[in-house]
Amino acid sequence: MAWYRTRTAFTGLKRLATLPAEDKQACIDAYHFFQRMQAGEKTETADETRAVAAYYKVLNNMLSVFDLEKLYIPPMLDETKGLYDNQILCERALLGELALAQPERSHLLDMGCGRGRISYHLASLTGGQVSGYNIDPNQVENAIEWAAECGMSDRLHLKVGDHHAPLEYESATFDGCFSFQAVWPFFKKEELAAHAREMYRVLKPGSRYACSEYLLTPFFDWDDAEHVALHRLFLPTLAATQSMYPADVCAALESAGFEVLVSAPSRSEAWPLCEQKRDLILRGRRVIRFLEKVGLAPSWIEESLDLLQRGGQAWTDAERAKIADLNWRIVAAKH
Repeated sequence: MAWYRTRTAFTGLKRLATLPAEDKQACIDAYHFFQRMQAGEKTETADETRAVAAYYKVLNNMLSVFDLEKLYIPPMLDETKGLYDNQILCERALLGELALAQPERSHLLDMGCGRGRISYHLASLTGGQVSGYNIDPNQVENAIEWAAECGMSDRLHLKVGDHHAPLEYESATFDGCFSFQAVWPFFKKEELAAHAREMYRVLKPGSRYACSEYLLTPFFDWDDAEHVALHRLFLPTLAATQSMYPADVCAALESAGFEVLVSAPSRSEAWPLCEQKRDLILRGRRVIRFLEKVGLAPSWIEESLDLLQRGGQAWTDAERAKIADLNWRIVAAKH
């Protein structure tokens, strides 16, 4: 595992060094676009989607250097373990909530598959197949390469796709679908129901959707200036475009025909792990500053890390105040 992490970090640095200048600038422009959204600028879904893709193209490589290849912070389910092991625990818990009757014959859908590492983990646990899609071609390319390296190309089917378009799968294809901080933060409220209907369509009768997703808690108050100020800081850091309440998502799922079985806060808070990554990034920034001084690193890396760190602190403050939850749990069944 240590060798894998070292190799992943090195590959992330190499990709960052070789990314075209326009991609790097597009990442920073996307972050500023998200900031303007939080300041009240009206934006179109298509523009938001392009900004998300541009942001993630750089972010996925940057965060892979800091042991965040899966691009989500899990709840701290075991205080004796770090981020990766808590991700594993979170993913196993979600798989249990899918209640697969025949895991080895199952076909799951990973909605927002990123680099495909969660797809790989669940396929390894079940012995079945996993399909997945993601808005960022850079991450999907990495996911396909990883599947081939692991000898699982016949069981991992990963491609570029957009939540906002009809899902490119036949009806009643999947025995379950899931998401980790990858679906609901990218929809306006009026768009939720259409996507929930697509999820319902591609699932087989008797199957489930389960998630661990960023949502506001019922305690978040849009009339509270402190809540709104924290929200403006942390949402761009999540590379998210929208913030929904659990009730919004559950209403959309129910309107599509699902029965919501669970809607509950995370089993534990994520902020302790967020603080671990904050400290790691802080140490990394010291190295980046030195490399900048000697001309071996461009200034945009330090700027990006600074934005991430300030937003990350705002997230910690928000979660400790219990006004937002990175891992709100929803389980819904198609009967």
